[in-house]
Amino acid sequence: MSTRSLSSLAVLAAVAIWLAAEIVPKLLGNGGALWEIVHGECVPHQLRGEGPAPCSLVDLQGGVEKGYAILKDLRGRAQFLLIPTARITGIESPLLLEPGVTNYVAQAWRARTFVEERLGHPLDRRDVSLAVNSRLRRTQGQLHIHIDCVRRDVRDTLNRLASAIGDSWAPLSEPLNGRRFRARRVLGDDLGTTDPFMLLARDGDARSAMGEHSLAVVGADFPDGGAGFVILDGHVTSRFGEAANAEALQDHACGVAAKRAPTEMNRLEF
Repeated sequence: MSTRSLSSLAVLAAVAIWLAAEIVPKLLGNGGALWEIVHGECVPHQLRGEGPAPCSLVDLQGGVEKGYAILKDLRGRAQFLLIPTARITGIESPLLLEPGVTNYVAQAWRARTFVEERLGHPLDRRDVSLAVNSRLRRTQGQLHIHIDCVRRDVRDTLNRLASAIGDSWAPLSEPLNGRRFRARRVLGDDLGTTDPFMLLARDGDARSAMGEHSLAVVGADFPDGGAGFVILDGHVTSRFGEAANAEALQDHACGVAAKRAPTEMNRLEF
């Protein structure tokens, strides 16, 4: 074999190794960047009394196995992520359904204040959304909940359909951002006693295929019940093409956050 052929084979081998190390894990939803940041930097810094950086918050009141971190996402105007400090791969993890597990979604809703601080003003609850992507349509192998604004068209559709959304899962009569979702409502100002992962797992055969589902939570005000939430379930069966993935309902440019008059909060820098 010629030297040139050997050189070409070496290049191909190097490309294959790079694909295996960088691209394939992301396609399979097994990227490790978030885990490395939280486990390798934020938690050790917090435990040494040095603060949570590069995270914005590390809560270890229940210990590392029940704790979580809040991290500003590199994308988006004000997007934050809630990431467990325990090793939990994603929505498909059976750890999310164990008795006594932290209600990470409830904590993510409370962490919307980080989004508001970044924007410089409070948000109407109907403008706030949480998203957990399907195992088939994510890049990271550590559970993370996207905390950000909802798309304006999604908010408007949910507001219009609010009176038709009930207390059990049912298909929405209209698509959201061109995708079909099921929905149910939960009443209350927060999700302290309701874990959306549990709600989904208790429905039909979802528990046996949690990795094929995505979950979104959008704040709501119901005509007959007051403050609450719309919980949305998207079924995802392919790694490619258009799918009902929860993050597709969010707007990382935060267009629903209308420009406000300057206030003390507006003048702060975060």
